[in-house]
Amino acid sequence: MPSSTVGTPPQADDTSLSHGLKQRHLSMIALGGVIGAGLFVGSGAGIAAAGPSIVLAYALSGFLVMLVMRMLGEMSAAYPSSGSFSAHAERAIGPWAGFTAGWSFWVLLCTAVGLEGIGAAKIVSGWLPGTPEWAWVALFMVVFCGTNLAAVKNFGEFEFWFAALKVGAITLFLVLGVLAIAGLLPGTDSPGAAHLTDFLPNGGEGLVVGLLASVFAYGGLETVTIAAAESEDPVKGVAGAVRTAMWRIALFYIGSMAVIVTLVPWDSAAVVEKGPYVAALGELGIPGAGQLMNVVVLVALLSAMNANIYGASRIAYSLVERGQGPRALGRVSGGVPRIAVLASSVFGFLCVLLSYWRPNDVFSWLLNMIGAVILVVWILIAVSQLRLRRRLEREAPEKLAVRMWAFPWLTWVALAGMAAVFVLMAREPGTRVQLYSTGGMTLFLAAVGYAWQRARARG
Repeated sequence: MPSSTVGTPPQADDTSLSHGLKQRHLSMIALGGVIGAGLFVGSGAGIAAAGPSIVLAYALSGFLVMLVMRMLGEMSAAYPSSGSFSAHAERAIGPWAGFTAGWSFWVLLCTAVGLEGIGAAKIVSGWLPGTPEWAWVALFMVVFCGTNLAAVKNFGEFEFWFAALKVGAITLFLVLGVLAIAGLLPGTDSPGAAHLTDFLPNGGEGLVVGLLASVFAYGGLETVTIAAAESEDPVKGVAGAVRTAMWRIALFYIGSMAVIVTLVPWDSAAVVEKGPYVAALGELGIPGAGQLMNVVVLVALLSAMNANIYGASRIAYSLVERGQGPRALGRVSGGVPRIAVLASSVFGFLCVLLSYWRPNDVFSWLLNMIGAVILVVWILIAVSQLRLRRRLEREAPEKLAVRMWAFPWLTWVALAGMAAVFVLMAREPGTRVQLYSTGGMTLFLAAVGYAWQRARARG
């Protein structure tokens, strides 16, 4: 985190970040980035609460995410930067906003690395009973820290194949599910609409719980705009990724939710206990479905670890490059900010240790603190886009390779949607503490960032 060494940007050991990501890397990162462990496992709780209306919940939150990605794409195509939304917030609102967005997102990503390491270790230790979970976490951390310390193209290759496996698995699932629903899958009978008759089984409250679960399942889409800054053609990469976001969200998230609730009764215990995808494959009588999905979930977790270490290191590098963090984190060697990679990995491993040492207080406090960070980031993205769009139209209209739809009306619709999610979080006991904890961290970072901004202005 920021320290007394905050000041002028560091001198890089080696010019700057490399541009080793190819277009195929960026395309697959964009595709696979929307397919995470939250979709494969976490969606079960949303289905149990909302029933078939989970499809509506994912559609509503998916629409909000599409608007956010379009706004972020417009700014990232005009101003490619490894700092992504943090750099845009600084340019549009002020250094304190970039500071707040960047460091809060860094904490979020590093904590997520720890969570994903724990989840992956539980799966592998389940296959190999008697092996300690901590050893697997340590192995995964070493592997992905090493991957990110090497040239960025290594990160791109890992993510390319991870994403290919995830995309292949969910595409196969969707094909099998659609065939079963249509009555064309041998050995299965079409369920028709039998499981969809009670669309809102728990009323509006159930839909609210499902909506909140779906909003946070979409986290991680922002990584592609961070990675684009290190691609061969940043503007083309961002534009392509953002323009395909709509069908990716519709197909992978909303489409798979529709298949699951059609195939499986929403109140089936297996939806939560085994996960919705395993439950759906079980309904189709596919042998070894549980282990098959465990492999896919493991790949999703490892992919997320890799991507989050990468994203955290680049956000930290960008902050330091703009004079908003410890100068050592900005040193570049071989086109890679290696100190930032190490710092991000160490924080992730610290989160793992806290989960073992203090699971009921320190670690749970940390989880609550990052619970609503993604919403804070989205709000800063929307406000930044409102300000930068007018500036771009006046000063550099040729940079608008991607344009926000129906500007400024849909930007305001997105802001209203985010405000509504905050209100819903405040109403739900399970999410209220996350809202307050994240709010406290955000206010603290904003105060530090503003004090630093004033100090630099006086200097």
